Amino acid sequence: MKDLRIVELEFIPVSIAYTHREVSSQVRRDGVTDIVVKATTADGLVGWGESCSGADVTSVEAALRAMCPFVVDRSPWESEAIRAELWLRGLWQFRKPTAAFAYAGIDMALWDICGKATGQPLCNLLGGRVRSQVEYFYYLARGDAAELQAQCAAGVESGYTVFYLKVGIDIEAELEMVRTVREAIGPSRKLRLDANAAWSVNEALRNLTRLDEYTIDFIEQPVAQDPAACMQEVRARSNVAVAANEGMWTVEDAYRNITSRVADVFCFSSYWVGSLLLFQRLAQAAHFEGLQVCKHTHGELGLAAAAGQHLCLTLPNLIDGNQQTAQMMEDDILTERLPIADGPAWGLPDAPGLGVDVDPDKLERYHEQYREHGQFLPYDPSLIGSEM
Repeated sequence: MKDLRIVELEFIPVSIAYTHREVSSQVRRDGVTDIVVKATTADGLVGWGESCSGADVTSVEAALRAMCPFVVDRSPWESEAIRAELWLRGLWQFRKPTAAFAYAGIDMALWDICGKATGQPLCNLLGGRVRSQVEYFYYLARGDAAELQAQCAAGVESGYTVFYLKVGIDIEAELEMVRTVREAIGPSRKLRLDANAAWSVNEALRNLTRLDEYTIDFIEQPVAQDPAACMQEVRARSNVAVAANEGMWTVEDAYRNITSRVADVFCFSSYWVGSLLLFQRLAQAAHFEGLQVCKHTHGELGLAAAAGQHLCLTLPNLIDGNQQTAQMMEDDILTERLPIADGPAWGLPDAPGLGVDVDPDKLERYHEQYREHGQFLPYDPSLIGSEM
């Protein structure tokens, strides 16, 4: 019998640049800094995971190191029990978002071990597939008409049917951008917008009325998450479907928003709630409410993308056009390029566990990039103190 006790946890921060800056009403970001989690069992089996850095990668790395005593000498099949004990005895219930960002990477690595030990792809351990593939969006960068037209042409040629654009900075400029995108992608492809909670309720209603001239599939987080009545009011009064992202910070927040029906679509991931199973259970709760789920990304490497793909394959209420950043990454830490780096569709990763392999040379190269240059910050330091 295999000895699957976890005997070592390693945490390797890595930084990989985007091909262009990501810009929204909240973010100015030039790449992804995440922490690769390597879990090794007593018999030498290795599982890989990825912890999201959020605002500050060093705080997440510190959280991971504080979690080690709860994980070492435990079975990977105990991941949910470990998480519950961490929240209670480890007092991480008082720092849930940081804890979730950190533990999600450990949880991922433990599931990877379980899949490899049984010879099964992760989705089979999560109940099995309900779909043969998952469709992802084309993430448009803000730009002038010529830049947007070129991006749209590339996306259409690659087969994308869902296009996504950040708004919430300058509505007049954004109306022109949306018009350009709609003309470039044609009437049948979906166009989704994300305001990152930039508008008041009245602004959202006015802006959505104008934007929907170009047939908006949904608006992600048009207003702030608190109070919930703001999202409920926009959903009730606008013809545009509403997606919730901000405000899905914890299990309790996510469940409250789902059962309060603040949105038509709930856009989140295992990072928000701390484990793959909790994300799947909350997605099922949305399904029972007759609502849909979209897989969210904060910006991710291939490990998190693979774990999200397995989860998405199991969800009955998953929409098309799920979120990814593989399309805009300069590189990754994997031995093989992800299918969604070049197109919208991804089927079953057919190897056991996560179904992807880490390239040790790339892992070291991008860890060195982190050591030399630090985290890709979510903001532009030159804008600190300027008007929002």
